[in-house]
Amino acid sequence: MTLFTGIVAVALASVHLAAGRVRAFRSIPRNYWLSIAGGASVAYVFVHILPDLKGGTILESVPLLAGFFERHVYLVALVGFSLFYGMERLAEETGRHVDVRPEVNMSVFWIHTGAFTVYNMLIGYLLVHREQPGTVGLLLYATAMGLHFIVNDYGLRKHHRNTYDRIGRWVLAAAVVVGWGIGINTHVDEAVVNTLFAFLAGGVILNVIKEELPEERRSRFWAFAAGAGSYSAILLFVT
Repeated sequence: MTLFTGIVAVALASVHLAAGRVRAFRSIPRNYWLSIAGGASVAYVFVHILPDLKGGTILESVPLLAGFFERHVYLVALVGFSLFYGMERLAEETGRHVDVRPEVNMSVFWIHTGAFTVYNMLIGYLLVHREQPGTVGLLLYATAMGLHFIVNDYGLRKHHRNTYDRIGRWVLAAAVVVGWGIGINTHVDEAVVNTLFAFLAGGVILNVIKEELPEERRSRFWAFAAGAGSYSAILLFVT
């Protein structure tokens, strides 16, 4: 199984390297495949990740939160959502200033890329430590995350353009494999896995929705709904 998860990690990493070659993804109105991918990855969060996180999280060890065990998952998901919202606002605000210094642009690029590097390492790590073991669970997770990478790749390229193509996509691709490598060499308990999956859930929701909602994207709701509905049906049928 270790070899198989390694192959899947490399396949996921290659999404970042290949997605930029699909010029149709950069078009306005938004290419319907991007909306389908976003819908499918969000469906995985709501239909598969959150309902399966029945155990506790590391927040159980915080005395002030001792009476809210069943809400720990959602608190961690909120942290993931909020963190990536902050990263997005930082990039948006900097991009509005045409006279911003190049070194400031690079600082924002590295902050943005750093956040997504950790995010991709987490996704690679969870290839090994998943809530649902087995080949089927792995393929469902990898498919959802691969589609999610396509959406993230589009957003990061929009913000950072050539810098992302030259540096960012390679860093993010490597991060997936590094995360997988850490995963095969460590073992964590259920509370830690639940916490990581909850954080991932919040990040996925924000990173998809921020690409779908802006009016200038002219997103395709029917494609998003089709992606969400189709992948939900697959998840409900298979799992």
